[in-house]
Amino acid sequence: MVSDHYETLEINRNATDADIKKAFRRLALKFHPSRNKQTGSAEKFSQVGEAYDVLSDLRKKATYDKFGEDGLKGGIPPEFGCIGAWSSKYVYHGNPEKTFREFFGGDNPFADFFTNDAPLQFGGLQPGVVKTQDPQMERDLHLTLDDLFNGCTKKVKISRRVINEDGCTSSIRDKILTIAVKPGWKEGTRIIFPKEGDQGPNSIPADIVFIVRQESHPLFVRQGSDLIYKVQITLKMALTGFSVDLRTLDGRLITIPINDIVHPSYNKVVTGVGMPLSQDLSQRGNLIVTFDIQFPKKLSAESRDLIKQALASKY
Repeated sequence: MVSDHYETLEINRNATDADIKKAFRRLALKFHPSRNKQTGSAEKFSQVGEAYDVLSDLRKKATYDKFGEDGLKGGIPPEFGCIGAWSSKYVYHGNPEKTFREFFGGDNPFADFFTNDAPLQFGGLQPGVVKTQDPQMERDLHLTLDDLFNGCTKKVKISRRVINEDGCTSSIRDKILTIAVKPGWKEGTRIIFPKEGDQGPNSIPADIVFIVRQESHPLFVRQGSDLIYKVQITLKMALTGFSVDLRTLDGRLITIPINDIVHPSYNKVVTGVGMPLSQDLSQRGNLIVTFDIQFPKKLSAESRDLIKQALASKY
């Protein structure tokens, strides 16, 4: 029976290596015979193991993506080997438990589900196994615009598996990571904590990466290092002038005089009142005030005549 390995792992063909690992971890734990006694779970567990064995290997995956399962298992012409494909006939070893143990790094892969000390039974690094680092673990760090303007300190608690001093058992332990948020950081800024992921005998702990996600603000919209502030004004104000009173993110109350005629595309730029620049805190972006002109819905005949008279003269 021809199976779709991507469908088996419930991922699409653009899945990254991290996506493949994440999918295998979830499905292998779900269908492992020691935890799932339902009919068909053992067969599904074997299919998941084979799918991961193929898609986690770059050469096997390249062959499967180009030639399908028939090309992978039946072999392909040697000349295609130059593209990085698996040119010999592939046969799954048929032992999903082996795939399972190799992935989780020991004979007791379910230790991740225990919060007390649990025997790992690793027996040390397996012969011939080269330690590789687990894929980065990414988490969103939600910050307000005030946080990013003033800077702040955030403390985040993580739970991770660590190997105990005896080298044979592990336990889940909490750790507090401290993030010093610098003024001026932008959406998407990445903060990396090297090797703070789960510890294992055959792998290097993953880096934990926090990604800044800026929350919306009720008054300001950020645009790079500039701040946009929108004001509703009447047509009278637009033609005769007015002033804008505004409290900035650093708590100052400023008054911005508007003496120009405000037309629909008019902006008032106040230099140095925007976001601080993280690379040079002595510098700031600008405050850009935009205007939403509210036109009257109707005018009396007398008002129309007065406006015509006022606008009849040269500007």
